[in-house]
Amino acid sequence: MDKRLQFFILVFAALLFAATPVRAESRTMALVGKHAVRDCAGRQIRAEKPFSRIISLYGAHTENLFALGLDKEIIGVGRHPDYPEKARKKPGFSPQDGPEKFLAARPDLVLVRPMLDRGYEPLMNQLEKFDIRVVSLQPGNVEEMKTYWRILGRLTGQKDAAEKMIAHFDKGVKQARLLAQQIPEKKRVYFEAIHDRFKTFTPDSMPVFALECAGGINAADDVSRVRNTNIAEFGRERIMARGGQIDVYLAQNGPMNNVDVKDIENEPGYKVIKAVKQGEIYIVDEQIVARPTLRLLKGIWTIGEILYPGVYTKETVGEILGAEVRRQRSVDSGQ
Repeated sequence: MDKRLQFFILVFAALLFAATPVRAESRTMALVGKHAVRDCAGRQIRAEKPFSRIISLYGAHTENLFALGLDKEIIGVGRHPDYPEKARKKPGFSPQDGPEKFLAARPDLVLVRPMLDRGYEPLMNQLEKFDIRVVSLQPGNVEEMKTYWRILGRLTGQKDAAEKMIAHFDKGVKQARLLAQQIPEKKRVYFEAIHDRFKTFTPDSMPVFALECAGGINAADDVSRVRNTNIAEFGRERIMARGGQIDVYLAQNGPMNNVDVKDIENEPGYKVIKAVKQGEIYIVDEQIVARPTLRLLKGIWTIGEILYPGVYTKETVGEILGAEVRRQRSVDSGQ
């Protein structure tokens, strides 16, 4: 073989190897057979008996585990848990703690999401060496969310509770869509994901699902996905070019997008946006529109109340949220 050709082949192979992640992320979560699941990293985990000592390092996992009735089985949560209140009483864990703290707690399952799984791979490998199962889960859309709930139910022996969560969610979505049918003229909405990067959400994302269930029309439905996420490129120029068609400007607020109404009002060039000129700018909590939990129903109702307050009223909130979630809403608001 020609030496130059051999050299280029070796260089290409080295670059290919270097670019290949040690733990490939498939993101295709699935139920496998009767007793197993597959996580986002491609691991297959058998769950012939329920895991009973669980550390959850992602707020959505924690919230869903409590919703499944697993208060006793949760022995640790991520640092500074925000919901539900009971989570704040659990010991806090961080991947920066190192393996010793995790091993001392004797978990049989550690739940993470892909970002942590990739970012702290040595820790995950060490935990697995001590027969602690690491499971990486994060759904990207509503259908994946239902599979995700079923996976949690299978891992913890709460299959029936998971199916009840799904039925509860589907009933709330149906009620929201029935209310949306009463809206004669629907509003076009731009839904901001990251303000300083002019990014929105993909059409199949949970925030856009919530928006459309509430009767809104996504004003940015022709976007391109950013890597393997539900965030989409849009750009200042496209927002401004479409400004005359945007009736309402929504923005999520949270760690990903720490923004307020003034930030949007004062963004250079945004005065051409119809919603900005008319003061139709609203901020919604990231947790109720972007987290794969039952509170997505609250997100649907909240957006509906913003867009169509005459349809989504205090009297109709229970039709979407249901009695159990409505009671929790009263607790959250101090009513």
